[in-house]
Amino acid sequence: MAHHHHGELKGRMLFSFALNIVITLAEVIGGILSGSLALLSDSLHNFSDSMSILASYLAIKIGEREKNEKYTFGYKRAEILVAFVNSAVLVGVALFLLVEAYKRFKNPEPIDGPLMLGVALIGLFANLISVLLLHEHAHESMNVRSAYLHLLSDTLSSVAVVIGGIAIIRWDVLWIDPLVTVLISVYILREGYEILKESVEVLMEAAPDLDLDEIKREIESIPGIRNAHHFHVWRIGEKEIHFECHVEVNDMPISEAQRLIDEIEERLKRFGITHVTVQLEAGRCEDKNTICGEKGD
Repeated sequence: MAHHHHGELKGRMLFSFALNIVITLAEVIGGILSGSLALLSDSLHNFSDSMSILASYLAIKIGEREKNEKYTFGYKRAEILVAFVNSAVLVGVALFLLVEAYKRFKNPEPIDGPLMLGVALIGLFANLISVLLLHEHAHESMNVRSAYLHLLSDTLSSVAVVIGGIAIIRWDVLWIDPLVTVLISVYILREGYEILKESVEVLMEAAPDLDLDEIKREIESIPGIRNAHHFHVWRIGEKEIHFECHVEVNDMPISEAQRLIDEIEERLKRFGITHVTVQLEAGRCEDKNTICGEKGD
């Protein structure tokens, strides 16, 4: 069932990729011929969409590979890497467009409104198709969400370009073109930054949003455990949380120790932790802080 689900997602991504390549070419030609910076900015954004969809597709393919002796955790972080690259490109594109919009505000250029509007409508229609194709998969992973946000933000930018084209045709207000570009860029910047921040946290092995004090109390509430300390929590992929710690116990048989480890694993499931490594010890560590090296009270 999951294999079929992934197959459907990958098919939709490839179709969206091809569609966005066509839109990009149409908008580049239309932007040059009409003189519209907003249309050219939309084409650049569409091109980044195409690359993000292709990269996300490849990341899913790579992530499906089996674990091996070299990659014992598997290839799940390929999707995080792609999410990072996609969001970094989004931020870069947004900053570039802001600079170009500033130049156009200072030196307005004539724009062919009807041509700008026609091409923008084609882009809007195609982007809507791509957004609808990926909508139901958007919350499955950070990788797919980054590609979906590319498409969604480009759909909104296409709406803005259409509005700009209508305003230029009706009232000949050339400043609307760079204004639309600024609005598009600010939106891209905001959305791109959020994914960039989260992907960097995963790559830097930052702890997910868990209450470590509560986890410590939960472990220490198990009969036979004297202290839990030296916590390490990190994410391999977006939904795979690993946890390890030292647990101080009295001297006991291995069978009894295994019962404690099993109990810890079972209790930590409610925190969303998927993999637990426990190091049992008897009076070994002088530092009993939750985080090794952390200053005590």
